[in-house]
Amino acid sequence: MAELPHEAAVRALQDDARPDAVRRQHERGKRTARERIAMLVDDGSFREIGALARPEEPGPRGEPLLGDGVVTGTARIDGRPVVLTSTDHSVAGGSNGLVGNEKWRRCSEIAATRGIPLVMLLDGGGHRIHEGLDARDFAGGFDIQEMQTRLSGWVPMVAAILGPGYGQPTLGASMCDYVVAVRGTATIGMAPPALVRAATGENTDAEALNGADVQASYGSIDLAVDTEGEALDALRWYLDLLPSNAEAELPREVSALPRAAALAAIDTNVPANLRQAYDMAEVIAGMVDEDSEVELKSSYAPNLITTLARIEGRPIGIIANQPLARAGMLDAAAADKAAHLVSLCDAFGIPILVLIDLPGLAVGADAEKSGLARSSARLSLELGSATVPTFTVVVRKGYGGGYVIMSGGRTFHPELVVAWPHAETAVMAVDTAIELVFGRDLASAADPAARRLELAEQFRDKLGAVRGAEGFGYDAVIRPSETRAWLADLLATLPRHRLMQTFTPRRHPVAPL
Repeated sequence: MAELPHEAAVRALQDDARPDAVRRQHERGKRTARERIAMLVDDGSFREIGALARPEEPGPRGEPLLGDGVVTGTARIDGRPVVLTSTDHSVAGGSNGLVGNEKWRRCSEIAATRGIPLVMLLDGGGHRIHEGLDARDFAGGFDIQEMQTRLSGWVPMVAAILGPGYGQPTLGASMCDYVVAVRGTATIGMAPPALVRAATGENTDAEALNGADVQASYGSIDLAVDTEGEALDALRWYLDLLPSNAEAELPREVSALPRAAALAAIDTNVPANLRQAYDMAEVIAGMVDEDSEVELKSSYAPNLITTLARIEGRPIGIIANQPLARAGMLDAAAADKAAHLVSLCDAFGIPILVLIDLPGLAVGADAEKSGLARSSARLSLELGSATVPTFTVVVRKGYGGGYVIMSGGRTFHPELVVAWPHAETAVMAVDTAIELVFGRDLASAADPAARRLELAEQFRDKLGAVRGAEGFGYDAVIRPSETRAWLADLLATLPRHRLMQTFTPRRHPVAPL
């Protein structure tokens, strides 16, 4: 059968027809836009959209702008439909052109109307400068930004930054639910060093300011990895835990037991000594299905863990203080990180588990300057507004405002609130309270150390798990090893959203600045 004109035009776009462009991309240690799609999606499932779309005018060096620098289409990942955009760095450096923007817009429309995830594979230099220097084209702005805001909370949006990502790619990725970047090749930020130098005279280093690891520590991305393969795998694992849209059923997998070593140690992992650190990640591993976790923003605010996982095959979001970092204290960054997970889970109907072990809120000048009050209020707003089932486990200590803000006790009316045997809750740590209340008494005591110990024992008897349960602050006190079964029962029976009583006919709460 003779090749038709449109088939010849499409064939000219393929990697086989552009060996020099492919070679240059491989020499940079990167795959092509099409190779990335093929690596991510199910075999033979990709259907390209807008393959022949391109600008009327050539690029600044007279070269044809094939596909206007972006490959777009629909596909399946593990059998589930998605829509993809994959920046083609071999065409004008992967910059965003006017036609390319229309292709992005079309993908957003497909995601919205079909209710399927939007996947972005980014390797390009932001807006195409020579097109942006004409007000006829630029003055109207670009509504792909608005399209993303409408998709947020309706369908999952994920991005892998696999090369340059300054400007629009960074902004687009920042509006996604989950972002991964490759070390050594990805750059994330609003402006490259050359633009910063031209605009301000400041000299910056791309890797030190915009590299994957440093941006992960800022919370701009969720995960930094070493290879493109790891990045694409991370996107696949994340999507596996989420529904295709906010109204779709949660994806259920075959139940798996927790990792054997973590399960065996769960009753002994948490020390009775309140000052002794331990790894909360191991506690979580002892409750969730093995190999089901996808942690979010692990390099940002390490004093708090936010992760998605499964319990008996059902997705759950987990917020947990991490005693290994700052004793698990709740600071502004940790509160923001927790609020983000609550927002994500509530959007997609994923129940939330809160594991509490914290000495309280951060205090001091740095804490106040960081906006702790605002961030704490935001977390309270998210937890108080959440419609999904929430569960609270008081793992060990829970003091002061941090305990309350972290959904301690019945603060936000969780579906379940339990304490583990070593739980201790109070307005503040006993030692601190004694110094504040009995400072003069201690100063005049014949033996201040003995008096301090006497007072500590006197008050500590009133702070334990049984005492809290006597006041019905907890539904029960249980062993750590019993927790998974309690949660599994509730996940199997509770509706995805609970009936909310807002008491007022409001449209939307006002988030703290």
